[in-house]
Amino acid sequence: MESPSMTLRTASLLLALVFSAGALAAQPGNAAAGKKLYQATQDSKGQAKPACGSCHGANANTPMAGMPKLASQYPDYLQKALKEYRSGKRKNPIMAAQAQGLSDTDIANLSAYLASVKGDVHDLSGHAD
Repeated sequence: MESPSMTLRTASLLLALVFSAGALAAQPGNAAAGKKLYQATQDSKGQAKPACGSCHGANANTPMAGMPKLASQYPDYLQKALKEYRSGKRKNPIMAAQAQGLSDTDIANLSAYLASVKGDVHDLSGHAD
């Protein structure tokens, strides 16, 4: 049987791991590099790829019908979504193809840029039940 001090140490370690997992989820990015990538028509290897703005709008606020607005979105959400498109966990053939060639750094940079763009994304605070 474990001693009380061993149980406390084990519980403390588990709590530290749980709370640190969220901090590790989103990699900080470079917004300037993300802007270049958002507007680019070629990836870093010179392979042609459509710019994000062709569907999501030049300023990420005026997308084509049915496309999400990305400006001011939370960077950790954007990183998670792009990684899930890249891995196939999220199903969308267009986004899967776009995300396939992105590195984790590319994703962090795009997310940092999109989070920095002024947009009308908001939470539900202030809304009536």
